Amino acid sequence: MQMFRPPSVTAHAWLEDVFSAKAVGKGGIVRRAVRDVEREVGRGALVAEVRRRGFHLVECGGQFIVICNPGQMQVIC
Repeated sequence: MQMFRPPSVTAHAWLEDVFSAKAVGKGGIVRRAVRDVEREVGRGALVAEVRRRGFHLVECGGQFIVICNPGQMQVIC
């Protein structure tokens, strides 16, 4: 049995949705599964948008973590 899957939104709309989260405006973080990003918009599109905004992007454990703050970042451990 095949599950119904609604048509995918455009890459631009998907990215706008991700970056419209309240956490973005507060300098927080947003997290998305790598497989979802690759399916919906592609890794390159996410990287480009994060760079355009001056944010930071980390990949760990199958997740992309976007740090929505352009300040200097230091990885402690």
